[in-house]
Amino acid sequence: MDFGKALDELKAGGKVQRDGWNGKGLWLELQRPDAHSRMTLPYIYLNYPADAQNTPGARVPWLASQTDVLAEDWRIAV
Repeated sequence: MDFGKALDELKAGGKVQRDGWNGKGLWLELQRPDAHSRMTLPYIYLNYPADAQNTPGARVPWLASQTDVLAEDWRIAV
């Protein structure tokens, strides 16, 4: 799917990933702030799998590159 459809999936509460990413098993989610959040607006973050070698279970803020925005290899993460 394209980035627009991936973004729609994130907004609906889903998880997405790209086949073209070098790090396998990475996925994105959308965080919506709640009463305990320090962030005041929704943001997208990148998740690393629990078995990642250097950053197991890490979550980091994510920004799309031009390659990500134009890619057609987005898919729903399971």
